[in-house]
Amino acid sequence: MKTWISLFVGLAVLSSCKFQRSADWVTSTEKAPWEVQPDLRALSLDSVASVDAVIDLDGKQQKMEGFGACFNELGWISLSRLDPSQREDIMEELFFPDYGANFTLCRMPIGANDFSRDWYSYNETDSDFVMNNFTIANDLQTLIPFIKNAQKYNSQLALWASPWCPPSWMKYNKHYACAFTGAEVDTLYRNGLPADKVGYQGLDMFVQDSAYLEAYALYFTKFIEAYRSHGIEISAVMPQNEFNSAQIFPSCCWTATSLAHFIGNYLGPAMKDLDVDVLFGTMERADESMVDTVLTDPLAGEYIKGVGFQWAGKGAIKGIHERYPDLTLYQTEQECGDGKNDWKGAVYSWKLMKHYLDNGASAYMYWNISLEKGGISRWGWAQNSLVVVDPLSKTYTYTPEYYVLKHVSHYVQPDARKLTVSGSYGNIMAFRNPDRSLVIVAANEEDTDKTVSIQVQDMVFMPTLKAHSFSTIQIKQ
Repeated sequence: MKTWISLFVGLAVLSSCKFQRSADWVTSTEKAPWEVQPDLRALSLDSVASVDAVIDLDGKQQKMEGFGACFNELGWISLSRLDPSQREDIMEELFFPDYGANFTLCRMPIGANDFSRDWYSYNETDSDFVMNNFTIANDLQTLIPFIKNAQKYNSQLALWASPWCPPSWMKYNKHYACAFTGAEVDTLYRNGLPADKVGYQGLDMFVQDSAYLEAYALYFTKFIEAYRSHGIEISAVMPQNEFNSAQIFPSCCWTATSLAHFIGNYLGPAMKDLDVDVLFGTMERADESMVDTVLTDPLAGEYIKGVGFQWAGKGAIKGIHERYPDLTLYQTEQECGDGKNDWKGAVYSWKLMKHYLDNGASAYMYWNISLEKGGISRWGWAQNSLVVVDPLSKTYTYTPEYYVLKHVSHYVQPDARKLTVSGSYGNIMAFRNPDRSLVIVAANEEDTDKTVSIQVQDMVFMPTLKAHSFSTIQIKQ
């Protein structure tokens, strides 16, 4: 009897691992941005001559933490141009679990960034090392209502934060920018930085004095505590956005050595006391040695829980992942486009996302959630967004890049495992969710439709991918 019971249990477990022989399928093209297709039926493997892609269910790669975007001031301003009911529709689409984009992990700035209304920090009182005049009053008008609105739809939304610039008095040039805009720039976009006060990659623009470093760690602490008082938990921080880049907007150059010193002796201990993780970044150069400098530092290395990459940093993530395979890696800011929000930008977005996820990133974040038509920043840079608002007609549209991101973020759950895919068709990714469902995302960038055979266990799915399209196939157990 025991033998029969064991055999029955074994067969039940085996059958529970079998996928359904039909799959949900949705596609996106430039003219049909989100089109549900008829269920895709599986063929038996022995009835197919060859396959183009094989999903290896045992080839488990990194665990996914989530997808999202950044809460920027101009994003909230643009959404506020709409009728409140329209804004709620957008926020529900972005943040309500299992509904639309299904965002679970987002970024926010500590003080002003390039898509703020203008420059500000939380304390512009010179030499206020004890932070008596620290205040997040500015954020009560924009960032806090933006985040609270998102939390209304997803109370478990995770947040991490980074500064673009410290208080200006903490910098050697006493100014929020590191680059001179030039006289030829429209007055509206000038930053007022004297030409002799610019900074450069490889220089420390932050004052490297213990009193300033200690005060800056306190500044981070005050930020975490102030947001907690409004019911907003920040789970992690990075010490500096694009620490190699001297920009005309809020920015601050650091050397990797100085950041290691700041993290190991000041920021790390302060955040540990608050139970907030420290990640190194954001890394915007293809120079792995800068990351190594921090990770191998005997003090800083004890606090670093992960590394964030963006822009040219995409050239460093592969090597870092290979040398530190267990280290958490984030893609922290998708390259921002040119404000045209066209299909070409969507295709490039797909290539970026695939590159980062294929090289170990466990989180992927778009940049601007929403912008007014044209996408112009305070400093004159046009960028793309997930949502475009027309303030004159009080209407909005989702951009092609939104649908590309949704093809992954809607279906891939937190704690999903990315899977290895082999075969001749490489424009494809696969994930296994905690609920055991399988998610396959594929693109066809060719000018003609293409039928692709995809093997899953003893089944083969053969979707015909439309020309210039993205597809997601979900197979449930």
